[in-house]
Amino acid sequence: MLMRKVPGFVPASPWGLRLPQKFLFLLFLSGLVTLCFGALFLLPHSSRLKRLFLAPRTQQPGLEVVAEIAGHAPAREQEPPPNPAPAAPAPGEDDPSSWASPRRRKGGLRRTRPTGPREEATAARGNSIPASRPGDEGVPFRFDFNAFRSRLRHPVLGTRADESQEPQSQVRAQREKIKEMMQFAWQSYKRYAMGKNELRPLTKDGYEGNMFGANPSGEDRVAGKADPCVMPLVMKAGENQRRQGDRGLSGATVIDSLDTLYLMELKEEFQEAKAWVGESFHLNVSGEASLFEVNIRYIGGLLSAFYLTGEEVFRIKAIRLGEKLLPAFNTPTGIPKGVVSFKSGNWGWATAGSSSILAEFGSLHLEFLHLTELSGNQVFAEKVRNIRKVLRKIEKPFGLYPNFLSPVSGNWVQHHVSVGGLGDSFYEYLIKSWLMSGKTDMEAKNMYYEALEAIETYLLNVSPGGLTYIAEWRGGILDHKMGHLACFSGGMIALGAEDAKEEKRAHYRELAAQITKTCHESYARSDTKLGPEAFWFNSGREAVATQLSESYYILRPEVVESYMYLWRQTHNPIYREWGWEVVLALEKYCRTEAGFSGIQDVYSSTPNHDNKQQSFFLAETLKYLYLLFSEDDLLSLEDWVFNTEAHPLPVNHSDSSGRAWGRH
Repeated sequence: MLMRKVPGFVPASPWGLRLPQKFLFLLFLSGLVTLCFGALFLLPHSSRLKRLFLAPRTQQPGLEVVAEIAGHAPAREQEPPPNPAPAAPAPGEDDPSSWASPRRRKGGLRRTRPTGPREEATAARGNSIPASRPGDEGVPFRFDFNAFRSRLRHPVLGTRADESQEPQSQVRAQREKIKEMMQFAWQSYKRYAMGKNELRPLTKDGYEGNMFGANPSGEDRVAGKADPCVMPLVMKAGENQRRQGDRGLSGATVIDSLDTLYLMELKEEFQEAKAWVGESFHLNVSGEASLFEVNIRYIGGLLSAFYLTGEEVFRIKAIRLGEKLLPAFNTPTGIPKGVVSFKSGNWGWATAGSSSILAEFGSLHLEFLHLTELSGNQVFAEKVRNIRKVLRKIEKPFGLYPNFLSPVSGNWVQHHVSVGGLGDSFYEYLIKSWLMSGKTDMEAKNMYYEALEAIETYLLNVSPGGLTYIAEWRGGILDHKMGHLACFSGGMIALGAEDAKEEKRAHYRELAAQITKTCHESYARSDTKLGPEAFWFNSGREAVATQLSESYYILRPEVVESYMYLWRQTHNPIYREWGWEVVLALEKYCRTEAGFSGIQDVYSSTPNHDNKQQSFFLAETLKYLYLLFSEDDLLSLEDWVFNTEAHPLPVNHSDSSGRAWGRH
């Protein structure tokens, strides 16, 4: 092709540039290329560009866990967790690192890379935990465990002196007996059912269930056991799961036992439980699960284990499991459904018109605030704050909270009110939210005392024999009975008495004592000295079950829970006497060759066993008995609140997290 002739024209390069311009351009281009490739080798390992050009290096321990939080498939199924050192022990207390992780050098600290401002902003907006991509170093959010431990007002394990050189006191012997019972229950579970949800001591095998917390056999502690309206839904959940071949979470007894083993200083057994969580507790499940039971047992157990030891495996597993529960809140009102499908991340079997249960959606607040505290993700706190918002707005009959609420319309479904099954832990979580917030969550405090006043006005009764009890309310008609589950209320009222109006404090202390006495009577009036599932006050009979279907005892903790709180408040020796009666009855009627079992009739001196060692027996019953015979600074109530599965969660002694803890 001929070039056009122009006077004074200088031939240019093919790009239309003069030679000096071409030289400058090439010089610039070569510098740019050099800069890019030089920077490539200086960028941090998390750089996406570097991963495109360089072969991936071997992943460091714990990075698979981070990858799974971010939603990426891990390189291996097992995740050895990052393991920061806990704070120095308080005076009189063992260093948790000395037996929670024997392979770690004392005083060592594996630091994590702080999250940058952009990641923190993203975390606050989204529903998922902000996380690094596979290959990043560290974990996505660093909780300062050392600072947390330094804020506790008492050593976790108390300051009791070394008793090995002291004469063996009666109380010490009683405490050691309860410790032996825990050790026996754990060893039996480990031998015959390790990794299963619960032990069946008569047949010496494990019980898994189609879905933990909503088992179609009705053997698990679910709302359906107390209310026939709910049972068909529970049955349908199990049928669906059997048909689909889905599997749910396992190892409920392991996770429920972690903090009890730690508390009792059963170091070898704690190591066994911790190893199982790290190596065998898988969250890649596909079944349907009870939101309530997973929250109080699994998440509660993992959170408390982390706060007691600082072991990262517990924190990471709790956060990941918490994320799996978030789809349950995808309803028009934000009130969660009772069952969530791990496979599809939706409401599972629940139909759009079914009800949510007060005790279930009302017993998430403690754990979800701690999920926010440990992850930096506000979505958990926002979900439970919305539940409060709905409950504050809705009209309540006579100030009472019915047990069933539609998550679609936000209206009550029926006017059945109970402080026992279906309602119980909702009230418990109100007063404990106030305490856990460092007494800043005024909304929780006001809701609790308003509810308690309505309960006193419409449900509280005194029998002809002088026994104080809380009846159930059905649209204005009272059922004059209490369930065993309602016997927690004596301890709850005692716990809340201190912060009541001054003129009401003595009244609430006395009310707590009277309700606890009534629950003791339900034990004392049985042949086994163990209490029935429900007891009535009618036809001249008081504090006894009136039919065989209410005469069973499944190792429940609520009565000894109230003994523990009343003991710590009053130090009246009667509560230790009553607690020891329970220990003797458990040994005589519930201990078998291979673990502890519930019994089918407390009014028979030769009762049949139900072949079930409930996970909450290790989490709650034995823990509360042990605390009853321990000093008050062992898991001091100034530092800890117990969730409804008796898992200790710390009180917020810091001003750094006001938004999560109720200052909003």
